Amino acid sequence: MDTFAAFIEPIENPKQRARVIKVLQWVMDTFPQLKPRLAWNQPMFTDHGTFIIGFSISKKHMAATPEEAGIAHFTKEIEAAGIDHTKGIIRMPWNQPINYEILQKMIAFNIQDKAQLDKFWR
Repeated sequence: MDTFAAFIEPIENPKQRARVIKVLQWVMDTFPQLKPRLAWNQPMFTDHGTFIIGFSISKKHMAATPEEAGIAHFTKEIEAAGIDHTKGIIRMPWNQPINYEILQKMIAFNIQDKAQLDKFWR
């Protein structure tokens, strides 16, 4: 978690800070092959130097950013789960449970879909 200390430490709300830590730790535990990285002041995970998923926070939510392809592939599931999203992010409100199943699917999809890529972004 040291990689993300500069992102986590300024989070004033203890419940939000704990939630961010829990989600980032879950990614590290579930996908130990991914490399944690702090870039653009956001925690993200890469695989062989290519972006897999990133996270950000706002007053109302924590967001996951698996790139547009990662969201487009799961749009029906995201909408069926009632998750607010755009082309580029899914919003996880602070007062609602994290849908780890969809996160896991998006991360696994990106790992597989980007296995042969040698660029950071698609």
